[in-house]
Amino acid sequence: MSQYTSDLLALLDARGYIHQLTDAAALDALAAKQIVPGYIGFDPTAPSLHVGHLVSIMMLRQLQKAGHKPIVLMGGGTGKIGDPSFKDEARKLLTTDLIASNVASIKRVFERFLTFGDGPTDAIMLDNAEWLDRLEYIPFLRDIGQHFSVNRMLSFDSVKLRLDREQSLSFLEFNYMILQAYDFLELSRRAGCRLQMGGSDQWGNIVNGVDLARRVDGTQVFGLTTPLLTNADGSKMGKTVGGAVWLNEDQLTHHDYWQFWRNTADKDVGVRLRLFTDLPLDEIARLEALEGSEINEAKKILADAATTLCRGAEAAQSAAETARATFEQGQAGGDLPSIHVSADGMSIVQATSALGFTASNKEAKRKIEEGAVRVNGEKILAFDHIVRPGDKLSLGQKKHGLVLAQD
Repeated sequence: MSQYTSDLLALLDARGYIHQLTDAAALDALAAKQIVPGYIGFDPTAPSLHVGHLVSIMMLRQLQKAGHKPIVLMGGGTGKIGDPSFKDEARKLLTTDLIASNVASIKRVFERFLTFGDGPTDAIMLDNAEWLDRLEYIPFLRDIGQHFSVNRMLSFDSVKLRLDREQSLSFLEFNYMILQAYDFLELSRRAGCRLQMGGSDQWGNIVNGVDLARRVDGTQVFGLTTPLLTNADGSKMGKTVGGAVWLNEDQLTHHDYWQFWRNTADKDVGVRLRLFTDLPLDEIARLEALEGSEINEAKKILADAATTLCRGAEAAQSAAETARATFEQGQAGGDLPSIHVSADGMSIVQATSALGFTASNKEAKRKIEEGAVRVNGEKILAFDHIVRPGDKLSLGQKKHGLVLAQD
């Protein structure tokens, strides 16, 4: 279906968010006549979400911009199990205290993308621990478990691929899709939720929830997934040599976040502008058509817009100025991480670790051997090289830091 009558699906389609839909015509008709509450779940497996989650956050933002109600569901309950979808092995089980700490840390980022409140289209945030932690095992098996076919659950790619590779899938993990389906049922009852959205790897889980709501309450709810996001070279978006690109500023500096977007490949600029900014589509069409060195201006606009949404306008401006001073003028940008050393300096191995570029001196030595470490733009291969105040140290293309004099 290519022509939608609702503002919601027309917007999501035009910006490239739609991969799969359950009953597109019925959802389109519903969204055209009433406010549709829609949710996405986020399991608190770390203190911060990363850019791999950002398409989901932006989809909630677009839902609200189209006049509908976003529901952010924190997985305080499901986080105690871990989603096995397309994973090679079970996630490490987290303690209740660590999950609570992660939830508190993650919550902050949503306030930058969504408007929360008590209005009909204001976003709300819920935690599935509120109902999952209270479930009684036997009643849950009797009332909910009866609606699930093990044969069908085994047929979903998220499970089938794991089993085909003869990798263990615990009974604990196998229950995850049932609990996620139950989340949809609960949100339908509690908040009138009619739509669950997520990445393409969530299709099986979402379909289970749609089916459960129909079987138990006779309610029609809908599912929507986004395409798998990859870079132009086929690699998974958001994964870099240095690790995940975190959304929280205490996990990743403003400069490194801005630089991630600035380093977008030419072929990915248009896609990322549509998915991760609010720029008008006609302006995006103009920007992605730029060629040669001019495409770099589009990348800077992408970096500014994406960083403004996640970190704020001041952070974006500071990061852009740091990048300009550091890379265009050869100066020291003030937003870069730094260490203070004496006039005698510090070994490059210690400095690389002290700046947080590597987790240990052993890892720093490996990066030096790989030729990934530079001082003032020059590749350094000697472990005993000394960095001194005024030097700029770089790891790869994205991590840069300053060596400053001790007071």
